[in-house]
Amino acid sequence: MDTKHIRIDDYNYDLPDDRIAKFPLKERDHSKLLIYNKGKLSDDIFYNLPQYLPKGALMVFNNTRVIQARMHFRKETGALIEVFLMEPAEPADYEQMFQSTVKCSWLCMIGNLKKWKEGTLKRDFQIKGQNLTLCATMDRSKTTEKSGGTNYWVDFEWDNPQINFADILDAVGELPIPPYLNRETEESDKVTYQTVYSKIKGSVAAPTAGLHFTDKVLAALDAHGIVRDEVTLHVGAGTFKPVKTEEIEGHKMHSEYIVVHRHTFEHLLEHDCRAIAVGTTSVRTLESLYYIGVKILKNPNATEEDLHVEQWEPYDLPHDEQGLVILNGKAVSVRESIQAILDYLNRDNLEALHTSTQIIIAPGYIYKIVKMLVTNFHQPKSTLLLLVSAFLKGDWRKVYDYALSHGFRFLSYGDANLLMP
Repeated sequence: MDTKHIRIDDYNYDLPDDRIAKFPLKERDHSKLLIYNKGKLSDDIFYNLPQYLPKGALMVFNNTRVIQARMHFRKETGALIEVFLMEPAEPADYEQMFQSTVKCSWLCMIGNLKKWKEGTLKRDFQIKGQNLTLCATMDRSKTTEKSGGTNYWVDFEWDNPQINFADILDAVGELPIPPYLNRETEESDKVTYQTVYSKIKGSVAAPTAGLHFTDKVLAALDAHGIVRDEVTLHVGAGTFKPVKTEEIEGHKMHSEYIVVHRHTFEHLLEHDCRAIAVGTTSVRTLESLYYIGVKILKNPNATEEDLHVEQWEPYDLPHDEQGLVILNGKAVSVRESIQAILDYLNRDNLEALHTSTQIIIAPGYIYKIVKMLVTNFHQPKSTLLLLVSAFLKGDWRKVYDYALSHGFRFLSYGDANLLMP
């Protein structure tokens, strides 16, 4: 299959607005669960998930936490400007960014851009009983240099060194819920639009397959002998970006920051490099690891920046029928690749791999690590639907027809499915 020439119209389906869940269920784990098992379909309640999983399997979750990334400023003219934080610029490291005092810079999407051509936006407020003025200034020269003009470089400054940027976001930022919910963010979203295991701040969208899990379900997984592990992929707003080109070759995937700790590579090796992924973000992280390992085998001295996985890399590299990359005349096994990353970390005494991925997973892609997938129901004509189709070897429509005819709720706050090809 020539993946680049897939027509996105072939991945469309009719999704009535009343099937999009605008709010979550009162109890997360009472969502419906569709089970796809080697082509056979059935349904259950999400809290019964553990009984469908093989005992002793490795299950990988994305522990990213959604930040209150939407900020509003009012100009002296009265115009309301929205500044939507997309990714840190200076400092570029998320942890350092949130600890910044006095100033920092982000790449941002700007709402009502035509009303903010120049000048500094200001906002006065109180945090922890202390007064603070926050200023935002757009630097168009850096915008062009860093982001091709899609996101804008914004410098933030504030006049109280006792307050860090995380405090500011918690005080005045708004949680960005998906645009297709067609409603304002409510106070309840601050809890319901976070997974119960979220830890690492950085996403502007939740890894929504994880929203179904409760502490009770996690305890049931433990009791079932499931080995739980976590990775971090900070989800960007690009996850909602529709494919607007006729063929997917013209669609540019968003790049996302990932962190994978040493223990995850050790767990993968202990489990024959096979895992159950919770959500498409965990899939993108895990599947990117194979190509990162290949890069290290090619160049043991590669920097973490060099290890970035490009969008079309899996398709452009020479590979065999199993999708394994051919290096020096020999196919690189998944185990060799994962071991190479672990050796790289050990050599440099690193606790975790920090890099990024732009991988697109679409029909024609052969999965290397993910063998089962817990996910939600995705938008028509989306890259996430392409990922699911690749996983089910084209059988996605059968799943979605069943869900539509059996009362399942769709998208971020909707129901779940367990896919076992």
